[in-house]
Amino acid sequence: MKTKRLVLDQKYCGKLNQEQWLSLENELKEAAQLIKAGNLVAFPTETVYGLGADALNPRACAEIFKVKGRPADNPLILHVADLEEARRLTSFWNDKAEICAGAFWPGPLTMVLPKAEFIPDVISGGLKTVAFRMPDHPVALSLIRLSGCPLAAPSANLSGKPSPTDGEHVWQDLQGRIPLMIDAGKCAIGLESTVLDLSEEIPVILRPGGITREQLEEVLGKVEVDPFLTEMNTENIVPKAPGMKYRHYAPEGEVHLLSGDGSEVLQEIREGLAEYAATPKKALLCLRETEEMLQDEEKKKLELIFVMGARTNPGKAARRLYEGLRLCDRQNMEMIFVEGMPAEGIGLAFMNRLRKAAGKRFLTGKK
Repeated sequence: MKTKRLVLDQKYCGKLNQEQWLSLENELKEAAQLIKAGNLVAFPTETVYGLGADALNPRACAEIFKVKGRPADNPLILHVADLEEARRLTSFWNDKAEICAGAFWPGPLTMVLPKAEFIPDVISGGLKTVAFRMPDHPVALSLIRLSGCPLAAPSANLSGKPSPTDGEHVWQDLQGRIPLMIDAGKCAIGLESTVLDLSEEIPVILRPGGITREQLEEVLGKVEVDPFLTEMNTENIVPKAPGMKYRHYAPEGEVHLLSGDGSEVLQEIREGLAEYAATPKKALLCLRETEEMLQDEEKKKLELIFVMGARTNPGKAARRLYEGLRLCDRQNMEMIFVEGMPAEGIGLAFMNRLRKAAGKRFLTGKK
């Protein structure tokens, strides 16, 4: 299959005026027609790129699983362009959903509620709930409206790989597998949406993401975090949301998580370099302050040093995590040391992704 790459001007990534909206719709006509015909289209959102299909077309949704190599019991998130469409997807739209939509939509918050009867089982992975959100990206919103249906859209990568935060990442994974990808450059957030279960009395975070627990508690009161987010052995979990059961976001190399304060991380790097001295292709993904403390002889023992950001800007570090992991793959890194951050705010999502990337493989430092 030949994949067409539609490269859009960066003017379509911010706030648009009426003339720009009309111009964007004209650019996306072919993509919408492909969706209507049951095909897949990769498109940008503010979180990561999505691989979209008509959510009400079971055959098209099944193709998502085939193209990605995604397990069939891993539910898909639906993307909508307005509140009316969102309410139609659930059999019970409650007050908490209304509050969250008003506070965080469009934006990186996915809500889980009891599903409407017409939602195909392939979407929900056999569960009685459905997950959906309204993305905060003009291209995504325009494509949904033009397609005339909610879009089922997991991340536009091969299953298990680091999620795509740049059009080039999608091209690397899916070229030749889908008819069209829409390239609008880099994603603004770079981590997937927060998934919040609102089907029970107390809201539960099933996947941390761009909206933090602290932000949610400001509008909802008590919000719990699913205990499996910090568990490594999840084989027997029935997943309520994408990413809960399986190893995800993983490069080919072995991931070692470094944790603690600056001096502790530096010591762990030195111990790791000594322990794996015979491994030729070693990489370090770290914060700016750690890179500045490394000695020249230590830097020479690493094939790649990727600075994610500064401790004072955890959002930037989180945004660049997948970029760094994908760079490790392109340079065939065998051992990848990654510096962690406190599991609070966006750090909760950052650490969740690192633990998923490592899977059952050994983690250095504190768990």
